[in-house]
Amino acid sequence: MRFPEEFLHFVWQFRLFDTLNLQLSDGQPLQLLHCGFPNKHAGPDFTQAKIVIDDTTWVGQVEVHLKSSDWYHHQHQQDLAYENVILHVVWEHDMEIKRLDGTTLPTLVLKDKIASHLFNNYQNLISSVNSFPCENQISTIDSFVVNNFLSRILVERLEEKCTEIFERLDQLNGNWDETFYHFMAKNFGFKVNALPMQLLAQSLPQNLFAKHKDQALQIEALVFGQAGFLKQHFEDGYPNLLKKEYLFLSKKYALKPIDISLWKFLRMRPQNFPTLRLAQFAALIVKSNHLFSKVLEVKNVKDLSLLFNSLPIHSFWETHYHFNKEAEKVSMQLGKSSIDNILINTVALFLFAYGKYTAQANFQTRAFYLLESIQPERNNIISNYLEAGVTVQHASQTQALLQLRKNYCNHKKCLNCGIGLKILKQ
Repeated sequence: MRFPEEFLHFVWQFRLFDTLNLQLSDGQPLQLLHCGFPNKHAGPDFTQAKIVIDDTTWVGQVEVHLKSSDWYHHQHQQDLAYENVILHVVWEHDMEIKRLDGTTLPTLVLKDKIASHLFNNYQNLISSVNSFPCENQISTIDSFVVNNFLSRILVERLEEKCTEIFERLDQLNGNWDETFYHFMAKNFGFKVNALPMQLLAQSLPQNLFAKHKDQALQIEALVFGQAGFLKQHFEDGYPNLLKKEYLFLSKKYALKPIDISLWKFLRMRPQNFPTLRLAQFAALIVKSNHLFSKVLEVKNVKDLSLLFNSLPIHSFWETHYHFNKEAEKVSMQLGKSSIDNILINTVALFLFAYGKYTAQANFQTRAFYLLESIQPERNNIISNYLEAGVTVQHASQTQALLQLRKNYCNHKKCLNCGIGLKILKQ
């Protein structure tokens, strides 16, 4: 029977084997008092295990292998960290292992002590060709177990994303407002145009906008000019005014626009065209420069969405999706789903990151409340779990499901998943 070493780790950690009349490979009786704790760092697999051999109690480390000979294959005989191992747990005992002092390492063989249903459950998960391994079984798991694990990996997701924030924060000399501005710009690109939006923010620091506070036309000129959209010929008065302003401002601040070819329009709904997103982004800057400071000030998380409503977008965009393409009627304001996207992927994330960085748990709590106040996201990944019987009530759960798919289901890490472990034990 073939399985990874992690499966044996799982069996040992949760004591899922016959523990009656345990004997070592040499026939000595073994009493197992404690299996120990998984070691997440370098060294033996489990620490603080407690066993009794020949009336002597041993406390120390346990190493788990499929075969005894893996001890040598993994070069443990050359690592002093393994000299404190008190028990070698293996599936198959194919050779005696000697410590550096010449004593034989006690070995426990599990080959005939594991119930067949564990193997069957594991094989059913790992060999699954469904959209995710436990698609056919997850509906049988108590919702408390599912939601408890989702809560755990929501924190895991937020902490993973914090890494990128802290790296950029360091690059920007600890300026939270500027860091937030960069990530907000990226979010306004909504994946397809995230990169050019990010480059735009890097080329236009917030303090530049602060110099033109209450001058909407100049802020719009800076945004569209740096985005590369003001190099063309225009018929309308508004874009020509922007072009004139940008020519002056670009010389004043020695600005160089990004390449217009980076922006993507193909296979997009007109409401998502980058020109309209840029108009909305410019209006957000006009309405709330240094936005992160305002985010921190809002006590009621439900009021955070008001920061993105009623943006002062120029009336030109009521009839245009593009500078030289007129339309009958354009929905200028950000829709609810777009605002929710920003709240989930930027605002909640930054509240959590700021709370973690400054050791102020109340901001992390606000991040969780915010996610719980937003309706569940809808996409193909979430639909797979809904169709399988998972119930979601808010965005914190859908964010956790995205993490579940990315870090667990896609890699079939069922042995590291609280839901998978419950299925394996059934």
